[in-house]
Amino acid sequence: MQIVSALFVESFEFRQQAGPARLDIRGVMFSMAAPSPAPVTVAPHLLALIHCPADEAGSGVFEVLFRRTDDPDAPASDDDLVARNVSPFTVEPGRFTYRLVRGELEFPDYGQVFAHCRVDRGPWTVVPFTLLPPD
Repeated sequence: MQIVSALFVESFEFRQQAGPARLDIRGVMFSMAAPSPAPVTVAPHLLALIHCPADEAGSGVFEVLFRRTDDPDAPASDDDLVARNVSPFTVEPGRFTYRLVRGELEFPDYGQVFAHCRVDRGPWTVVPFTLLPPD
């Protein structure tokens, strides 16, 4: 299986129609203004779209590490790791599925956190998220 896309979003919903389902994604973001001065905790939604080839079993584990580094090969440490989420899933072979992760991300100051995403023990997909000072 492979991650086709991973994004921070404000919301999404399925559009009902004849034929294949459609997914409407709104408010794709890579940064946001803090709701209050730092230190602050925010909880953005990370949406990952995953494809399962027709010749695979259709079960896997989606793992997300929210880290302060963008280097997926750097060893994780207590100072680096902000949050972690692991969730098993199933998908019909040849189809797509999605995983929605809402991380509780603590920011002692403004800056970046990187969502490191993977399916099973596959390659990491890294998605940046930047917290800016309040407007």
